[in-house]
Amino acid sequence: MTFGANFSDGYALGIISGVLPAISTQMHLDGFWQGMLASSALIGLFFGSLCLGRVGDIIGRQRVYVLNFALIAAASLAQFWSPNVEILFVLRLLIGFGLGADYAVGPTLLSEFAPRRHRGLMLASLTVLWTVGYVIANILSTYANSDPEAWKWLLASGFIPAVVVLIVRIGTPESPGWLISKGRVDEAREIVRKHLKVELNPEEFEVSSGSGSYRELFSKKMWRRTAFGSLFYSAQVLPYFAIYTFVPTILGQLKIDDADLQNLVINLFLLAGGVVGLWFVQKLPRRAFTIWTFLVLAVSLAALGAMADLPALFIMVPFAIYTFVMSGASNITQVYPPELFPTEVRASGVGLVNAISRIASAIGTFFLPLSLDAWGIPVSMFWLAGVLLLGLLVTVVWAPETKREQLV
Repeated sequence: MTFGANFSDGYALGIISGVLPAISTQMHLDGFWQGMLASSALIGLFFGSLCLGRVGDIIGRQRVYVLNFALIAAASLAQFWSPNVEILFVLRLLIGFGLGADYAVGPTLLSEFAPRRHRGLMLASLTVLWTVGYVIANILSTYANSDPEAWKWLLASGFIPAVVVLIVRIGTPESPGWLISKGRVDEAREIVRKHLKVELNPEEFEVSSGSGSYRELFSKKMWRRTAFGSLFYSAQVLPYFAIYTFVPTILGQLKIDDADLQNLVINLFLLAGGVVGLWFVQKLPRRAFTIWTFLVLAVSLAALGAMADLPALFIMVPFAIYTFVMSGASNITQVYPPELFPTEVRASGVGLVNAISRIASAIGTFFLPLSLDAWGIPVSMFWLAGVLLLGLLVTVVWAPETKREQLV
């Protein structure tokens, strides 16, 4: 259920990239509205993650986990009838708001069910499914976008995976860890017995002595984890969403022939990187994985900026390396945040981290087209590489090692 949701999430966010040129032409959008529309779902994600993550800690994971996809399905379908860019912007805000709940509650719920030895692999797989949805949306919007009205059908098609997820999620059990944190041990025991076919082991679901207050995220004990999660996640996704939302524009400025074919190659590297990254997440310590991927990503973007005037064959090498490693590195964004926080504030913490990262995503998506227009590829790639170097520094200074930690 969580895996299908991540496919739907990736599809909803990925579809805008390919249809944005057609929408811009038909609605006569200027650079401001292109940036706003591209970042609209990310803005919604900020509010959804921040608000509904906290709600998930108060009323439980399960109700938020179901109701958010009712909103996503309805808003996705309504995009077909958008009469203007303002209405379309609002609908994509609502989609993002619903997705924000899933970003906060989905990994939280899965982490509280997953055995420790398989937790990294299972959480990282969420990103792979997200990437599959994102890539399929990109390919569809590239090759099925010849008709001037096709963008309406493509945006509305997000209704299909969303409604499937909604139907499947009905009857989802509540998190045993959350139930125990509220003193509902008998309910937790019954859920573990029914769905995991084992008897409840109190040590597996031991609850920490924290207050459960939102302020706990900024306490002396936890503020470094909160700061690290927010900054590392932001540094990783800002270049990701900025670059892949505007791949056609970037390929055009690089004067690459057959940009559609190159875009397809990039999407295949995204898929391959995500799958290969699963192995590294399972085998490597969280901290080492994050440090080395940040380093490779920063060097790749800097090389892309430095090589912008070279022939396409040379340019695509650092672009492909960046794409492959970024996709694999993104797997850690579903793994690290749930491991940083105790049960009572886990959804709140994951929601906060996601919310802050979506501010970064929206900023990058809004400013990259302006940067490309004003300064071109080299400067744009250099400042994006600088963002990745900031993520590397934060990881070296603050990142804890959580791979062996029991989620309590």
